[in-house]
Amino acid sequence: MAKLQDRALDRASDVKPYIERAFKDERVREDVKSAIMTAREIYDQLMGGRQITAAAARVATDKDIQESLRDAIDDLRDAADRIQGKSSHAGRNATLLMTGIVLGILFNPLTGPGTRRWLQDKIFGEGEEFEYRQDNAK
Repeated sequence: MAKLQDRALDRASDVKPYIERAFKDERVREDVKSAIMTAREIYDQLMGGRQITAAAARVATDKDIQESLRDAIDDLRDAADRIQGKSSHAGRNATLLMTGIVLGILFNPLTGPGTRRWLQDKIFGEGEEFEYRQDNAK
């Protein structure tokens, strides 16, 4: 019995930061509210005097209900991610993708020399030569 209580206390202490974050974060509350309202609307549409099989058939065929379910799931995912402290990596991923594309273009044997020449003309002006100098004075 004591082991069960110890495990319950451990679980409660593990969950405490998430619960505190959920109570303090307005966006989490809004996401959860939105998901609940969407789920309530879907339930009302589906179960308005229908049997379960009719409701299931409607979910399988009705695009509006499927979209509403996706919205509710997205809201719950956003809330869960914020509670868990996960951040979006969309900006980082886009930056890495663009960097990779630019490097691929600049160092591609077919397009690289022309692209580098064009970039040099844009930066330093046409006709200007840019050369690296190495100072050997020590």
